[in-house]
Amino acid sequence: MTEAVWLGIDLGTQSVRALAVTATGEIAGSGAHALTGRREEGRHEQDPEDWWRAVATACGRALDGVRPGAVRAVAVDGTSGTILLTDRDGTPLTPGLMYDDTRAAAEAERVNEAGAELWQELGYRRMQPAWALPKLLWLLERHRGPAYLAHQADFVNRRLAGHPVPADLSNALKTGAHLIDERWPADVLDALGVPAEVLPPLVRSGTPLGAVCAAAAEVTGIPEGTPIVAGMTDGCAAQLGAGRLTAGSWNSVLGTTLVLKGVTSELVHDPYGAVYSHRAPDGEWLPGGASSTGAGAISRDFPGRDLRELDRLAARHEPARALAYPLVSPGERFPFAAPDARGFLLGGTGDETDDYAAILQGVAYLERLCFDHLDLLGAPTGGDLTLTGGAARSAYWCRLRADVLGRPVILPAHPEAALGAAVLAASPGRRVAEVAAAMVAVRETIDPGPGSGRFDEAYLRLVGELERRGWLPAPTAAHARTRAARTQRGTPR
Repeated sequence: MTEAVWLGIDLGTQSVRALAVTATGEIAGSGAHALTGRREEGRHEQDPEDWWRAVATACGRALDGVRPGAVRAVAVDGTSGTILLTDRDGTPLTPGLMYDDTRAAAEAERVNEAGAELWQELGYRRMQPAWALPKLLWLLERHRGPAYLAHQADFVNRRLAGHPVPADLSNALKTGAHLIDERWPADVLDALGVPAEVLPPLVRSGTPLGAVCAAAAEVTGIPEGTPIVAGMTDGCAAQLGAGRLTAGSWNSVLGTTLVLKGVTSELVHDPYGAVYSHRAPDGEWLPGGASSTGAGAISRDFPGRDLRELDRLAARHEPARALAYPLVSPGERFPFAAPDARGFLLGGTGDETDDYAAILQGVAYLERLCFDHLDLLGAPTGGDLTLTGGAARSAYWCRLRADVLGRPVILPAHPEAALGAAVLAASPGRRVAEVAAAMVAVRETIDPGPGSGRFDEAYLRLVGELERRGWLPAPTAAHARTRAARTQRGTPR
């Protein structure tokens, strides 16, 4: 491959993925390497050095066969809210506390008391224990001596550059960055006892950070001197990689967990604290949230199984007799914030296929509830909807989700966050929306089938169960019922 390419690196939960992409969206090379972690009740850690080793392997594979002079720039996305402490040289002092680590519950209360006014201004009202700022306090309280904050992407970018680099505003959202003023809120952080020197400088996603150093070039295969561009969270990168960046468009990333991101011209405010808005590189807002439900429930409950065969059998169970709320880890973050939420399976008959179908449908019901909650907040939800993430490879699950949502879904040709990172790498000096329009192709559009309303009763049963357990706010539950009633009357939700 001699044509110019841009390299996108996606730091996921289960693997690192790298894509070399041309200006017209052709995949010139790809590579991946698995990651492992440690999960216990409320705890989820990974070794940052494993991230770097996986980056080196994935990039080497992606660039095999690509002419070195063809690589124009690189950008990295990472899981939202994943942080660690490093020493002055960037060496890890702690494990990486992952996006769904919830041990910082007490620290979250302190954070919400100190920053209540600012969090209200930024639209999300409250931080959750899994967010980065509570975890930063938790880490600082347990570590003595000099230490420096690094988001997951910061750690990799520093290794690529060979020197300290700024953090991007997208990854810094959950660490308390003031996204309107694009700065750290010194008064709030002072009140919490966070020293200013612990924090990296802030830049907007798409800003050049430096160039790949000789040491990084040797282990990754990325040519020395390749520009490094500030990335964003994996959910936001997937939004760019979906190519739908007009107001009212949404992208649903279904991987280990479910992440929903949209585009709005105005900041969305959520009095229930489940929706938060990133700042887009072009200045718009990217509202959404990350649920604790997702395909991770399938890999946990059906390890090593032939999922295509299970998909085929699940099609006979619409709707399933069982009703599932398939959490991957304890606690819910979106479309409602409930740290005490726990997954459940009601009405199970012992039929493995029905249980499997219930999990697929349960995730789709949560996805629908996300849109009902966003509509309650006044966010525009009627634009294009793209599906990305590992679950988008399941043709059956995509069709099921279109039926449950009652709306068409668009499948991009290359539904990966790494493609969005490549879009960012190609964006300096240009509008990201224009770059994405040229680099992202559509593979298929799936319309909801006839009789898709057959899922309404089960959906509303789940809504009622979540409300009865005290997790789902009553206004969201009522709005979900109102929108379902409109659909049953034949009017659009």
